[in-house]
Amino acid sequence: MDTKNSFWLKKGIHDGIPIALGYLSVGFTLGITARHAGLTPFQATITSLFMNASAGEFAGFTMISGKAGYVEAGIMMLIINARYLLMSCALSQKLGSSASVLHRMLMGYDVTDELFGASILVPGKLDPCYYYGMMLISMPGWAAGTCLGVVAGNALSEGLVSALGVGLYGMFLAVIVPPAARERVLGVLIAVSMAASYAMSILCSGISPGTRIMALTVIIAGAAAILFPIKEERENGA
Repeated sequence: MDTKNSFWLKKGIHDGIPIALGYLSVGFTLGITARHAGLTPFQATITSLFMNASAGEFAGFTMISGKAGYVEAGIMMLIINARYLLMSCALSQKLGSSASVLHRMLMGYDVTDELFGASILVPGKLDPCYYYGMMLISMPGWAAGTCLGVVAGNALSEGLVSALGVGLYGMFLAVIVPPAARERVLGVLIAVSMAASYAMSILCSGISPGTRIMALTVIIAGAAAILFPIKEERENGA
């Protein structure tokens, strides 16, 4: 490995440490959810290594608890993780023309919100080694947190496990509340989504939770995109 690649790899590891610590806590709460779904520490760890997406994993574990079918689970994962298609396209443009297909495939394996955000902030073209450095430190943090969550869930009392399981909902609230406070439309959409989800749980109780979530996601997101489109920013304020 030459000096340039070594520099970017070390920088990626350095910048990935805070991300890994955050993933450790998120992974722990996901591990609690996985324990409720009946997964073993090994199964939960493998899941986290192959799917670094908190919303995706939470939905997956929830669907496992509800004994959802493979097709339903697959469609759910596609809808929830669809944003990573856009992130991957943007990340591809950040790479230099010399980046091989292999590099692009390896980076595409672990596109997350945090790694994407850190990579976009890198001045100029992105060196794949920087991304690999972040992956090397963040992926074990996520998987280890999930494993510890399942182990703790098996060792602690049922009441404490239930209390810890609420932590993931708190993290989701921390994600949606700040932007909702700034954007009134977003706040209204969140309220509508919550009300619609509650209403469907009563009126459509015969439909599986996964199917209800998929339907609401497509309908509400599609309606919001049509009614409240985001205006593109033009250069030079034109």
